[in-house]
Amino acid sequence: MSDAHKSDLLLVVVTLFAAFGWMFSKEAVLMMPPLMFMAARFLIAGSVLALIALPSLLRLSADQLGRAVGVGAVFGIAMTCWIMGLFHAESMGEGAFLTSLGVVIVPVLARLVFGEPQPISTWLAIPIAVSGLALLSLENGFRPDPGQLYFVAAAFIFALYFTLNTRAANQRTVVNKRGETIQKQKVPALPLTAMALLTVGLVTLAESAISEPWAPTLTNPPPMLYVWVLASAVVATAGRFLLQTYAQSLSIHSHGVVILVLEPVWVALFATAWFGESMTALQMAGCGLIFAALLVNRWGALSRAIKGLLKAKNQPQRG
Repeated sequence: MSDAHKSDLLLVVVTLFAAFGWMFSKEAVLMMPPLMFMAARFLIAGSVLALIALPSLLRLSADQLGRAVGVGAVFGIAMTCWIMGLFHAESMGEGAFLTSLGVVIVPVLARLVFGEPQPISTWLAIPIAVSGLALLSLENGFRPDPGQLYFVAAAFIFALYFTLNTRAANQRTVVNKRGETIQKQKVPALPLTAMALLTVGLVTLAESAISEPWAPTLTNPPPMLYVWVLASAVVATAGRFLLQTYAQSLSIHSHGVVILVLEPVWVALFATAWFGESMTALQMAGCGLIFAALLVNRWGALSRAIKGLLKAKNQPQRG
């Protein structure tokens, strides 16, 4: 198996880990306050990655460390909205598709805020995504429920997080206040992720300390709560990001940009099997349009992937 194919296969596993994270998290927030859960999940996961990335972490400059913490702070706000959406959600499958809108918003944000040019597929995806949102909101007579609002808010903040994370992970040339051209050194993927996860843990810990009661959970935690918290932290967070970092390092020819849009599909399927959820025809149509918007948004990568598969399939025939 080539490195590119191995990378693709591992990234499919990454999407499965991410989808299981929704199930583990839902189980956990049925037993403990949602922000308290997020603090535990991300502090454990961040600590695991920080131990693995310790040599790289110690080599970070103050500027690199500051940018990693900044990325984590935005990620923390996004995850706060996400877990509150999950806590209030009536449909996890719908929530997963709403959250995935962040992928569509990223290039728009990059264009409007940072002036980065975007392909025509970006602008074609927006009306499709908006149509999907409209169908989902029709379910309640254009009165979205709290879970939907939190998920949409999370999507917008995730878009900012994705943009800042990409900029931190790549070397850039910038002009400082004195008009001097300087190089912004990239923050390596593993220490960047470790610092971001730890920052999410600290942000949600502060939020939980202010707004949630801890005593009931700390004095008499259900035994299964430990399972869901550790599964969320070790498998769905630390394991997922470790595997994703490794998979993306294997080959520049991976189709990861396309593969990662599978996550909401897995979530919808798992939610049906795990929690017995179902969707109305209107919800399925709305989620279908959002998924179509994701594919249109990633059309460049998708068309390259299809051409690559066709080329690989035809090569033995010519031999």
